[in-house]
Amino acid sequence: MIAQANRLNHVQEYYFSTKLQEVRALAASGRDIINLGIGSPDLPPPPEVITELNLALTNPVAHQYQPYKGTADFRNSIKEFYAIHYQVELDAEKEILPLMGSKEGITHISMAFLNEGDEVLIPNPGYPTYTSVTNLVGATPVYYSLTEEENWSPDLEELANRDLSKVKLMWVNYPHMPTGASANDEIFKNLIAFARKHKILIINDNPYSFILNENPKSILKAEGAKDVVLELNSLSKSFNMAGWRIGMICGNEKNLNTILKVKTNMDSGMFYPLQAGAAAALRLPVSWFNSQNAIYTSRKEKILELAEVLGCKPAKEQTGMFVWARVPPGTTSESFVDELLHEHSIFTAPGFIFGSQGEGYVRFSLCATRENIERAIIRMRK
Repeated sequence: MIAQANRLNHVQEYYFSTKLQEVRALAASGRDIINLGIGSPDLPPPPEVITELNLALTNPVAHQYQPYKGTADFRNSIKEFYAIHYQVELDAEKEILPLMGSKEGITHISMAFLNEGDEVLIPNPGYPTYTSVTNLVGATPVYYSLTEEENWSPDLEELANRDLSKVKLMWVNYPHMPTGASANDEIFKNLIAFARKHKILIINDNPYSFILNENPKSILKAEGAKDVVLELNSLSKSFNMAGWRIGMICGNEKNLNTILKVKTNMDSGMFYPLQAGAAAALRLPVSWFNSQNAIYTSRKEKILELAEVLGCKPAKEQTGMFVWARVPPGTTSESFVDELLHEHSIFTAPGFIFGSQGEGYVRFSLCATRENIERAIIRMRK
């Protein structure tokens, strides 16, 4: 037997990869599982996107290798999208790098900037991939706590009192997953000042800004942001295109060229029709987001009703496609989720998988039909 690489010694298989095997096995045994755990949009992409995808299939260059930096039209659509929706001006040639999903970007950024022994500030609770990739490249995760009492925003004064001499990157994620908290302009301004003072590169992971959110924001709008900030974005959630694996990273030319050194050695350009479809999505009017949010609003009403039936207490002022809620006193997030799954055939995500500060919470997904959420409520009231 060949031993696994040492870099895997501190990395576990992604929770949902293993847990969904259990969920599928229960379903295969005849159980009617209502899945409220995964943030995979169940709604279709915009019809205009499918039309453009199909048209692009007949383009003479459709099946050839594509530019590593994406097509000019796709980059221009990102530029237009940021200008219209975030009031951020980007240079389509120098300040935009398309990605095969923003998860790819987390890996490429980490490989591009981190050496073994470098430290990375990671939110707790936060997206588990930040930690996994940090460990894979041999850097050291350093966690900063987010609490409900502080509306899940970082305590930069507390962080400034730490030894930050080895910290090279800081991950932030607003609107925040899993809590749904938003950042205001003051938080972004303070983050940029913090990054500049301590010579840290901040990456804002921003895939949820249009879901149940009337005020989409980009950290790049803040003065001086491009000097010390990169922003990841994605079409997965806002346009129901998770399986397409399309995202982008925006920032200054020097940082993007550093990432490009990694990307050009690990993959090729995205399939041309996918880029054509993505460009069509990014040019859709605001009415697209309004139509999606009407559906999510209806679903959220039912999820909040389910949470009440379960004795869970939702956190306040949440955006995004999840509802984050405290589990009833006297139980853990894991035991709560397992009992719900095995006793009632309802699956949700336990908060502990997002970090120690997520313990005591559960995350409900809005990626389920209103009818299925109603069935879950009826099931719990029996």
